[in-house]
Amino acid sequence: MLLLTTCVVTVALREAGGRLVDLVAGAELREARRRERLRQHGRRIAGVLGELKGPYVKLGQFAALRYDLVPAWLRDALASLHDSVPALPFDRVVSVVERELGIPLGEAFVRFEPQPLGAASIAQVHRALLDDGRDVAVKVQHPWLEASLPADLALLRRLVALAATLAGRSPQAGRRLFDEFASSLAEELDFEREAAVAQEIAANLAFEAQIVVPSIVASHTTRRVLTMEYHPAVGILDRVSLGRLGVSPGAVLEILARAYAKQVFVDGLFHADPHPGNLFVIDEPGAGERPRVLFIDFGLSRRLDPVLRREMRQGLFALLQRDLDGFVGGMDRMGMIAPGAGPGVRRAVESMFERLRGEGPNPLSLSGGQVIAMKDEAKKLLEQTPGLQLPNDLLLYAKTLSYLFQLGEALDPRVDLLRISVPYLLRFLAERPAEVATA
Repeated sequence: MLLLTTCVVTVALREAGGRLVDLVAGAELREARRRERLRQHGRRIAGVLGELKGPYVKLGQFAALRYDLVPAWLRDALASLHDSVPALPFDRVVSVVERELGIPLGEAFVRFEPQPLGAASIAQVHRALLDDGRDVAVKVQHPWLEASLPADLALLRRLVALAATLAGRSPQAGRRLFDEFASSLAEELDFEREAAVAQEIAANLAFEAQIVVPSIVASHTTRRVLTMEYHPAVGILDRVSLGRLGVSPGAVLEILARAYAKQVFVDGLFHADPHPGNLFVIDEPGAGERPRVLFIDFGLSRRLDPVLRREMRQGLFALLQRDLDGFVGGMDRMGMIAPGAGPGVRRAVESMFERLRGEGPNPLSLSGGQVIAMKDEAKKLLEQTPGLQLPNDLLLYAKTLSYLFQLGEALDPRVDLLRISVPYLLRFLAERPAEVATA
């Protein structure tokens, strides 16, 4: 905590001193100094968060996605943060598992490998064997989180308030960012919630035999220990291993596209972290003819409530019809427009619509590259339009789709992700949920 407090004080003092020096500089020099000073602040803040690990890294990663609330100088610095930590000593892992399961490690597992498969800021994962012969992966939460988290969050709240001031954002914007982060972190720390989400998504995707969600071992799962079926697998972007298995990257991408289209458009509950570290191809005989894609880590997931889904549906209709009034009205109903910011937001959206007209008559006919370009346009809109803010659930929805299209470009740009998604999108557009009253 002393390290972060020192960072906060240093950044505040340097910013105050820099502004005093700038009083005697010309406008051009003053602006150049300001930009360089902010870059230094960003690097300093990111460096300290990276050293502190745990929830500090999580906050940095969360803030790096908030184009609507966090300025570019800070987002760029935070984007370099990596969620990896040294492995916890094995005796402490044993202590957590035994305390959570209420029995000695040797009774819970026939074998438990001391070396973890991986370690991140919240937990580390070990391979183990149950007495019924099942191979499992055991996710163990770091024990210090429970004790230190309240104090960590109190300090992070102050850091967010300072960053909001430096960024020229309102105190309300800083509080909103922190509250959304704290809520998201609480969900990630609840492994019983993660287990329930994994089981529900597995049931939702049961129609697709080429999608695998590890089975949960409920008897060996608590809020801080999660035990699931283990599958030998290779990374989704590991072209050498995919080639050894005879697996086409394009085939993998088509499976992914179906899985995510079903989740985001039909189910409304989706795995919100589709980066290559969470997606694999199962290493098994016959993978070349019929590959199976493995999803892991459901800590970051979202369920869209019916009201938000209704507004998103109406917004898509407005986008397809180039209905500016309908689109902006939906944004307002979703709380995306701050008081007094309506005229500026409307002008910005109108400008975006004009640029989109150049992409063709129908957004459903766009290529993956064009969709990524549209995402960049939306990012600019958020960055450059005062008073425009995104609900966190909608941001995760957009981020998930964006990650999927980026994976598409990396795996096989020839695969038409929109074509694969259209049947699911049409089901979404056709929904008329009775439980949501028309506004």
